[in-house]
Amino acid sequence: MFLFAPRLARPACELDYPFGSDSADFLYTIQGATGTRIIEGNRLAVYQNGDEFYPAMLTAVSNAEYSITMEQYIFWAGEIGTRFAEALAERSKAGVSVKLLLDAVGSATIGRRILGILAGGGCQLAWYRPIRWFSPHRANRRNHRKSLIVDGRIAFTGGAGIGDHWLGNAQDRHHWRDTMIELEGPAVAALQTGFAQNWLETTGELLTGARYYPPVEAAGDVAVAAILSSPFSGVENATIMISLALLCARRNLYIANPYFVSGPEILEMLRDCRQRGVDVKVMVAGVSNDVWLARQNSVRLYGRLLEAGIEIYEYNRTMMHQKTMVVDDVWAIVATANFDNRSFALNEETSVCFYDPELVDEMRRIFLADLAVCEKVDLERWRRRGALRRAGEILSSFLQDQV
Repeated sequence: MFLFAPRLARPACELDYPFGSDSADFLYTIQGATGTRIIEGNRLAVYQNGDEFYPAMLTAVSNAEYSITMEQYIFWAGEIGTRFAEALAERSKAGVSVKLLLDAVGSATIGRRILGILAGGGCQLAWYRPIRWFSPHRANRRNHRKSLIVDGRIAFTGGAGIGDHWLGNAQDRHHWRDTMIELEGPAVAALQTGFAQNWLETTGELLTGARYYPPVEAAGDVAVAAILSSPFSGVENATIMISLALLCARRNLYIANPYFVSGPEILEMLRDCRQRGVDVKVMVAGVSNDVWLARQNSVRLYGRLLEAGIEIYEYNRTMMHQKTMVVDDVWAIVATANFDNRSFALNEETSVCFYDPELVDEMRRIFLADLAVCEKVDLERWRRRGALRRAGEILSSFLQDQV
């Protein structure tokens, strides 16, 4: 039964005394509970949709001098996959160390053409936890990170993988809505650590030297905590980070996440937020959701949140795929993790938290702009949904832990 009902541990969170997200206690707790330093001296840029983040990523690749490391859950056959493969192969031929770690499930459709381009360029490619007939237990734990690190100095992460449906500007149902960030400065080392650990686990090779870990000077004035979550560490850092944000929110909490299938503890924390007077708004993927099972389980949980006064909005223009959070207009988070059991307990994930008034305000404005094209979920209308929909939700609930 392990494959279908994994045991998911949940932290019991209490505050010794009240403190908000804008306090020093919050900073110290984030660092202590996750084992992650908050590092100052970074530059951070926020990109919306493929028209913005893919050109920036490809430019960084073309400028690489020493190393390119990439771990991706999704690297699919198609136009953008071919462009990345050609850019990576060109740099490898120029003497740059190029290492790609692809999830064996998520990137299974990469295609022979791209594999041929990478191999012809001398790129090193490894598959994370391939599944064999004799090892079905490997199916659950996936590498859901989306990281590109160049020369150990510049990194990209966020919701998007490498696939043609991320091209464009979310203009229709064939072009997804997503958010990525570019990070430059000393905090990049944390993302390189995540890659290096998974590469070591997969290949047995330890990355060493300045081409991967160069001395990095300050590139800006943004404070960043790059939080790595891994089931192999025994500590669910993604859950801890989310829990602390919910416990310490005092004014507003804006969450954008496509797959909103949380366990009872997280749902109760959200309800507590609203009872404390926090303005809680949750944006989810609507009718364009690419995972039917996730959609049914998410809708099933709406009632408990709506009854508490939490506002839920469905993004219906296209598939909304970003994983972001704004807390009290003080902290913002761009992550690879979904709001579901798989991301919280079973996947390798990355969450970048940053404290900068201008950037956090930018994230708030982005959220509100997306909200303007959403449909607000009405409690009474939700209660009147038909028997067929309810039956689908009930059946889906038996596989909630697999979402």
